[in-house]
Amino acid sequence: MPMNLLFEAPDPLEYFASLVRSDTGFPLLEAAICLGQISQPVLDVQGVLSQVDIWQQRLRQRVAADAAPMAKLLQLNQYFFKELGFGGNLNDYYAPDNSFLHHVVQSRRGIPISLAVLWLELAQGMGLDATGVSFPGHFLVKVGLPVGQAVMDPMTGESFSREDLVTMLEPYRSAGKGEDFDVPLGLYLQSAPGRDMVVRMLRNLKEIYKSQRYGAQWLAVQERLVVLLPEGWSEYRDRGLAHALLGNHDQALSDLECYSVYAHDAPDAPAIDRQMELLRAQLKPSRFTPPARQ
Repeated sequence: MPMNLLFEAPDPLEYFASLVRSDTGFPLLEAAICLGQISQPVLDVQGVLSQVDIWQQRLRQRVAADAAPMAKLLQLNQYFFKELGFGGNLNDYYAPDNSFLHHVVQSRRGIPISLAVLWLELAQGMGLDATGVSFPGHFLVKVGLPVGQAVMDPMTGESFSREDLVTMLEPYRSAGKGEDFDVPLGLYLQSAPGRDMVVRMLRNLKEIYKSQRYGAQWLAVQERLVVLLPEGWSEYRDRGLAHALLGNHDQALSDLECYSVYAHDAPDAPAIDRQMELLRAQLKPSRFTPPARQ
């Protein structure tokens, strides 16, 4: 008789942790898609991967493998922005869905970094030397071409000149550093590793959920940030604060104590100490123990 085999779906956090364990061959697209399990735990990750793979195959059919990089880039942008219709969600820029790739794939609307993840997957699949750029305030992509480097907006495909980039950088370049502080533009255009890109996506979500006091979602984000940054002590602090918001006093105290040990010189150390004292007081057993029922 045929046996009915039951397969238990992997825990979303464990699945995510298995993907991001190593930086070697970091699976950026799959890891980014998995962030959607924060809002939809039973998300069909493989289904989203398959859709992107279909787009990749269609592009490969249009452009010869030995085509010039510029020809590949033009075809990619025509397909991604014009035919598929991807672009920025300017009407609801701060919606969490803009960071969930399964939603971006369906709506064709996102924010720079979520669009960049999809665009980069297609670009690299075509053999283009394309990487992300963690530019202040607006995530960018860049492509190496025989004539030089093209730096582009992943929401539109628009290329930026050096003057454009300097102007975009101006509000961030000297903030709090004094008038004489100057960092070469090239330092802001370095390639962003896949891990850093997923961290940036999660921190975008954290700002949304934290500001709106959505404790469960904030905690789910923090769990993934701690996995990605095991020595990012501020993420332990924020996970502790999310636990505290949810009333998980034991877990909150454990995370805040971890932060206190490893970041004891941090400017917010006194405030965290006070928070821990409040948590310890809440964890103390009541002085009055009701009598047992007879």
